[in-house]
Amino acid sequence: MLKIHHLGHSQSERIVWLCEELDVPYELVKYTRDARTMLSPPELVALHPLGAAPLIEVDGMLLAESAAIVEFILARHGDGRLQHAPDHPDFASYLYWFHFANGNLQPVMGRSMMIGRAGLPPDHPVQTAVQGRLDKVLALIEDRLGQADYLAGSDFTAADIMSVFSLTTMRIFQPLDLSPYSNIRAYLQRIGERPAYRRAMKKGDPDLTPMLT
Repeated sequence: MLKIHHLGHSQSERIVWLCEELDVPYELVKYTRDARTMLSPPELVALHPLGAAPLIEVDGMLLAESAAIVEFILARHGDGRLQHAPDHPDFASYLYWFHFANGNLQPVMGRSMMIGRAGLPPDHPVQTAVQGRLDKVLALIEDRLGQADYLAGSDFTAADIMSVFSLTTMRIFQPLDLSPYSNIRAYLQRIGERPAYRRAMKKGDPDLTPMLT
């Protein structure tokens, strides 16, 4: 059986959610962040030098990196679900938004968090550059969700599973006002109605109320 090493309040929620969507049996091993550093506890560091989460264990193998894990699970258990085949008209959109999550959205959220902790004044060039990039990224997502219900088009896909963490749970670490983005907020409400998402969040992070507004 697939074993998911899940760090609470982290990107590993993606993997729990994916397995719930696909009805893939799994064993969930939960870890809590170090109270002082907010990083992975020693038990996770013992499994992976970076203390990586998510981390899955299957057939004696450990695999980290959420995008790689999502692709691995889809290849083994997806049967074509939650992804678009090369001949699908939205195939390119699926690939773009799947990789946009960790290529643009999550990195700029992380940079914004680090710059915020540095205490730079609002008019500092680094601060304004990072904020400008974040504004552009959010505007792009807002525009896309004005064109389609989901990032890859009319169908919910793994591209959405990859992206939602940055728009929700990541806001614990980097507060973000989504009030100007009506399409994103409507999208998060649609996500919150998915039974698999609700199950995943309840199992993985029962102490957390999903930030869907």
